[in-house]
Amino acid sequence: MTKENFQVYPLIDKKKRGEVLTSKEIKWFIQSFTDNKIPDYQMSAMLMAMFIQGMDVSETAALTDAMLESGEQLKFPGKNVIDKHSTGGIGDKASFILAPIASAAGVKVPMIAGRGLGHTGGTVDKIEAIKGFKTALDLKEFSKKLNKDGLVLIGQTPDIAPADRLIYALRDVTATIDSIPLITASIMSKKLAEGANGMVFDIKCGTGAFMRTPKDAKILGKSLIATSKRFKKKAVALITDMNQPLGLEVGHSNEIIESIETLKGNGPKDITDISIALAAHMIHLAGVEKTFDKAHKKALEMVSSGKALNEFKKLIINQGGDARVIDDYSLLPMAKETTEVKATQAGYIKMFQNEKIGLLLIELGGGRKSKSDAIDHGVGFTFKKKIGDQVKKGDVIFTITHHPHQKAIAEEIKKRFLKEVLTMSVSKVKFPKLIIEKLS
Repeated sequence: MTKENFQVYPLIDKKKRGEVLTSKEIKWFIQSFTDNKIPDYQMSAMLMAMFIQGMDVSETAALTDAMLESGEQLKFPGKNVIDKHSTGGIGDKASFILAPIASAAGVKVPMIAGRGLGHTGGTVDKIEAIKGFKTALDLKEFSKKLNKDGLVLIGQTPDIAPADRLIYALRDVTATIDSIPLITASIMSKKLAEGANGMVFDIKCGTGAFMRTPKDAKILGKSLIATSKRFKKKAVALITDMNQPLGLEVGHSNEIIESIETLKGNGPKDITDISIALAAHMIHLAGVEKTFDKAHKKALEMVSSGKALNEFKKLIINQGGDARVIDDYSLLPMAKETTEVKATQAGYIKMFQNEKIGLLLIELGGGRKSKSDAIDHGVGFTFKKKIGDQVKKGDVIFTITHHPHQKAIAEEIKKRFLKEVLTMSVSKVKFPKLIIEKLS
């Protein structure tokens, strides 16, 4: 515990009135909460005050430091330890593609990933569709594997930024998620603790993202980069579109298959392009190549040569998974029935309410309604049409993969998709720009 001995009520009241909290006040509050000396209801009140009144740069820095210092911090020698963080979205399986690409090129990639959050899918949940894959490794084993193998993927541990884990659980149920200072502290406390020397951020914006507009995404990106630089870490952020699913597949086994196909060179253009771009920035930050153009070329070579696919296979083997899945997708859990969703009119796909696609997957069992729910890796959606595509009446827009007993649920999802998710246009619609802006 810090030497200071503040009172909880006056600090909450101070922030409620829009005043700036000092670094000592913030650090005392966070440490006291982590040590169970401040109850959840008072922490929730402070979070709401922070959310409504906002936090300046000094407060954001103090909050990040306090959360970082609440747990263990790893350090790795050399400048080639680079991680990537995505703010999450629908069908975002890029980590399974870009990490093996970067690793094959000589980058050490430490991935401490999360599970599903709200309408977005979780990297850890998805990789666990592969039988035997172990994500519950302690930090000692994590460090050993990174130094030895160059690529490791685990779930969040109690040792890394425990204050963030406790606070996030409250933010998730108190409508205080979409605060840029709170998001910055949450992301950076974990990323700094895992020992990466550089970070590439994928900031999603649109109807399937927590940041709905490019403006808000840019503000978050600048905040993350500023925090990285404060700790003398190299950083790049890409603002990317999340107004529709990334790739064609949504759902855990579906997305693992699409990731493998992309590493084989057969992936959809959007997931391929963004994975290559993010991996190239990692390769460049690591100093493997001196220019981004050369790094981009290197990333493409890692796919075309099969080296990236081999890195993904090694990752599976090294963490206890069944690597035969690379060539035999039947080893993944997969529901047996499909229901087609067809266009009821001719025209062009104009818009998806992308967040609702994630919520519909949860209705099918492909996400959690509560923390204790088990994930059904075998259900999902396959999109046949995306924004800008022309469709005729009766064309299949997407298919629902489900179990026989879920026929009624699938029919309800079909109705809700056509009514609540899909917007059509009689005139041509521009294809959305995938990478909106780069920040550095």
